[in-house]
Amino acid sequence: MGMTTPPRTLAEALRARDDESLAGLLRARPDLLNPVPGDITQLATRAGTRASVVRALEHLDRFTLQTAEALAVAADPAPYETLLGLLTGDGRDDGEHRDDADAAIADALPGALATLREQALVWGEDERLRLVRTAREILAPSPQHASPTGLGPTVAEATSGMSPGRLQEILASAGLPATHDPVSAVTALSGLFTDRARMGELLDSAPAEALSVLDRLVWGPPYGEVTPNPTPPVKWLRDHGLLLPVSTRTVVLPREAALHLRAGRAHRVPEPRPPAVEAVANRDPQAVDSAAAGQALLAVNTVEELLKNWNGGGPPILRAGGLSVRELKKTAAALEVPEPVAAFWAELAYAAGLLASDGEADERYAPTPAYDDWADLPAQERWTRLATAWLAATRTCGLVGGQDAKGRALSALGPELDRTAAPEVRHRVLALLAALEPGTAPDPETVLARLRWERPLRGASASAGSTTDLRSRIALWTLNESELLGITGRGALATHTRALLGAGPAEAAALLAPLIPEPLDHVLLQADLTAVAPGPLERPLADMLSALADIESKGGATVYRFTPGSVRRALDAGQSAADLHAFLAAHSRTPVPQPLSYLIDDVARRHGHLRIGAASSYVRCDDEAVLNEILADKRSATLRLRRLAPTALAAQVDPASLLEGLREMGYAPAAESAEGDVLITRAGARRTPPRTAPVPVPEGPPMPDGTLLGAAVRAIRAGDTAATVVRKDAPESPGAPATAPGALPRTTSAETLATVQAAAMTGSALWIGYVNADGAASQRVIAPVRVEGGFVTAYDHTADEVRTYPLHRITGVAELADDQTA
Repeated sequence: MGMTTPPRTLAEALRARDDESLAGLLRARPDLLNPVPGDITQLATRAGTRASVVRALEHLDRFTLQTAEALAVAADPAPYETLLGLLTGDGRDDGEHRDDADAAIADALPGALATLREQALVWGEDERLRLVRTAREILAPSPQHASPTGLGPTVAEATSGMSPGRLQEILASAGLPATHDPVSAVTALSGLFTDRARMGELLDSAPAEALSVLDRLVWGPPYGEVTPNPTPPVKWLRDHGLLLPVSTRTVVLPREAALHLRAGRAHRVPEPRPPAVEAVANRDPQAVDSAAAGQALLAVNTVEELLKNWNGGGPPILRAGGLSVRELKKTAAALEVPEPVAAFWAELAYAAGLLASDGEADERYAPTPAYDDWADLPAQERWTRLATAWLAATRTCGLVGGQDAKGRALSALGPELDRTAAPEVRHRVLALLAALEPGTAPDPETVLARLRWERPLRGASASAGSTTDLRSRIALWTLNESELLGITGRGALATHTRALLGAGPAEAAALLAPLIPEPLDHVLLQADLTAVAPGPLERPLADMLSALADIESKGGATVYRFTPGSVRRALDAGQSAADLHAFLAAHSRTPVPQPLSYLIDDVARRHGHLRIGAASSYVRCDDEAVLNEILADKRSATLRLRRLAPTALAAQVDPASLLEGLREMGYAPAAESAEGDVLITRAGARRTPPRTAPVPVPEGPPMPDGTLLGAAVRAIRAGDTAATVVRKDAPESPGAPATAPGALPRTTSAETLATVQAAAMTGSALWIGYVNADGAASQRVIAPVRVEGGFVTAYDHTADEVRTYPLHRITGVAELADDQTA
């Protein structure tokens, strides 16, 4: 595939590449694969489209982009030395610092140029480097706008609409010989600006105020507004061609003059080396791992607590989707965290597939069946599930509370939170932390500076009113969320996270397990109706204790408080007083305090004394005095009770409201079934139908694997063979139009059949035109094997497989000039 002459087009340059180089292009720019190009020419055309070029430019680092920008302002084509000169300057500002910077540029430029070549943004030999036309249009200056380098248009571009008389006036003011040829005039003016000696003499004669004007324009933007009667400095610059008019009120500093003033540099500060990520603290790695492990356990417990709170059916879903502000505040209060942190935990549970909509008419959030499987796992494995989901999620909870493009509020668990850049930024931030020494906490500002260097064109979709680009905001959120989740500890990356990023979840769980305390099977009961859990509890113990007591405080030790309401909650779940006494005695390392035993017995004695049923509802009790007391209580007026019998009252409210109303009055009623049995209400019975975790929104086409790349390269090569193969001219039928060069061959049905049959007997290859069932035309190189029943079976060199084609869909055939399919 080698070429002896320099390529004349991008297609020729791509055709000269080997298969590995083509695969590298498709790997770097996967959008070129959708669909697979039919040949090299199609690949080159697609690689030059604006959308594809913009996507490729967005993935360049700062110096590689600066290299492309320098090529955009150079002549086309440009030799390597010219490109290097635009980046290092012409040597007029030499110094030790400048020499070091130039050496760094010279070292980095070959790599940057190789990247641009690999991505088909630059082609040609070093003596004739060419930036693809679309990239030049995006990056190069024009009479309407400046380039990213801050340079304006050339003299030729800026004077394209200028009158010959005005050109003569400029030449005379600049001391150049007059010429009546506009082209010669432009050449003379350009030659003045690029001649170091003559340009120096011209600037030496300029007024000091004029030089101040040039100083303001030299690094861009190069445009300025002028009045009909400009000031003397501006008039001097305009008369000498250093400012050229682009409209009646606008002038521009031409590119050649600006480059002289910049000492030949296209950029004020080329950045060949990425900025280093600096440390703010160096901590003991063991302390980092311990802190991260403690936070990891807290993260697991917080997610579990959130889902337990929503066990019986969580908050309702807004009509537009997501949680309301009120429900988010309630969730934050229940978890004892700020609202943004509550939104993070809810989004994390949703991303992990543990939380979803129940799909009912009155739609609410509820745990999924996957939550029960997750809750049965060891703590370290539950953490790896959460961390893995967080790394891959495109949902960005940091946006909650902001506004979308239409000014609508963004809510937690709602739509419009997906940002395709989030997974890539998270992985990149953690990779930068992983490159530091263990225990090193980075300076966030240097992390942001490094990310901006790596992707200077990305993040333009920041929310309205934000002064920080989206990628930087995601990076800051990543650092904060990493600390919440136990990815980092005290600002440094934990050892188990390094394993998660490298070896995978199993290795991370194995490293995290020794740092997480073993679940305990006991608590310490106190005389003040509290129980202290000195560490994490086994799940059955934690579940039972959560039903029997309320959590009063969290931390290294969790404090539970027993109240009449919490004891009643356990009795409602089907426990008896004897069960509760036995449970506490079995799981307490201290004797059961007498006040707690009295509390349980007292609540159990009154529990179920009143019975609630559906009449609309009713109350029954064997003690008439209790019913009389209820009827006499003014607080029962809203229940609209009336006596049905000495031991029964009827109400005009539903049983649930009646149950709640009597409890608020201080009673301990129990609901009963139609058969008169006490109804047991068990927490956690509500689950959504089986749900899959939300699929992250991909950022562009997925990265192709090796198998797909290999098949795509073979298909492109085969298609290119079919498009460029030398073939014999098919004999034209009388009256048939001549076949245009590059068009599909045209032969009659009889000629097609005869040619295909002859090729099948001789084993030769043919060039055919083919129209598929969808009407799409293509050209192929085939080697016919069998012709029968109106079909030809052949080895298709274009598809690299054996296929069968209906003869009536073949537009024509042509023999190859020689065997070119080997």
